[in-house]
Amino acid sequence: MSKNLKMQEFNWNTADGVKIYAKEWEVKEPKGVVCLVHGLGEHINRYNHVAEFFNQNGYAVLGNDHRGHGQSDGKRGHAPKHEVFLDEVDQLLAIAKERYLGKPTFLYGHSMGGNIVLTYAVERQPRIAGIISSAAFIQFGTQPSKILVGLGKLTRSLYPSLTQANGLGRDALSHDPKVIEAYSNDPLVHDKISSAMGMNMMDAAAALDSYEGTISSPLLVMHGEDDRITSAAGSKAFADRVKGDVSCKIWEGLYHEIHNEPQQEYVFKHILGWMTPYC
Repeated sequence: MSKNLKMQEFNWNTADGVKIYAKEWEVKEPKGVVCLVHGLGEHINRYNHVAEFFNQNGYAVLGNDHRGHGQSDGKRGHAPKHEVFLDEVDQLLAIAKERYLGKPTFLYGHSMGGNIVLTYAVERQPRIAGIISSAAFIQFGTQPSKILVGLGKLTRSLYPSLTQANGLGRDALSHDPKVIEAYSNDPLVHDKISSAMGMNMMDAAAALDSYEGTISSPLLVMHGEDDRITSAAGSKAFADRVKGDVSCKIWEGLYHEIHNEPQQEYVFKHILGWMTPYC
C-alpha cells in the first residue's frame, strides 16, 4: 500500500449489537465514492490496492469487514440471515451519503460480495450511480460436496451456527503465486462457514439465478472465464436476463479474483471507463 494513501478506520454497531470494523480511503474533492463489499472468508484490507487505484483516479473508497470476518465481531463465518449483509450495505451507503453528500456513489462487490450487491439491487432497488459485480456467487464453479450440503440443510434449523470448512480452493483465486501465499498466511482470512450462512447464501444465489426483473441502477457484471469457484456462466446469464442499464465483461483466461490477477490493471481501467459517464 502506498505511503501516500490516506485512510482512517472506524466502527459501527449493528441493530443486534455486533461491532463492525470499517475503513475509509480519502481523497480531496473526490469525483465520487466507491463502497467495497468483500467475499467469503476474507476482509476489506485485502482491497487496499483496489482502493489505491480508485484514490489515484479521484474516488474516495469505503468498506467494511462483514460480521464474522476480519476485524468485525461475531463467530467466524456465521450470520443468522442473509439480510444482515444487506443491512451492512445500507449502513455503508448511508455513511457515504453523509460524508460525500451529493457525490456519485458506486457499490462494488466481489464473490459473496457480488451476491450481496446483486441481492441488494434486486431486493432494495437503490438509485445510485452504479453497481459493480465481480465474480458473483450465482452458480457454483465447482459443485460442493453433497454430504456437506446435506449436513448444512440438516443443521440449518437445529444448529444454525455450526461451522464447517467452506471448501474454497485457494489455488483457484489467482494465477499469481504471491497472491496465494499472502492469502494462505493472512491471519485475518478464515475458511469457516455456518449452516445458516451457507444455506442462506445458496438461497440468495438461487433467487438471483431465476430473477428476470429490473435493476434500477446502472450495472456492470464481470467474471473471470476460468473461475472454478463461482461460475462465469451464471453471471453472463444474469446480465443477459435482467432489465435495465446492464453491461457484462467476461475476462478470458482469468481466475476468481480478477482484481488480483497479473492483468488487474486492465480490469481496473475497464471499471473506471465504465464508471466515468455516470459521474
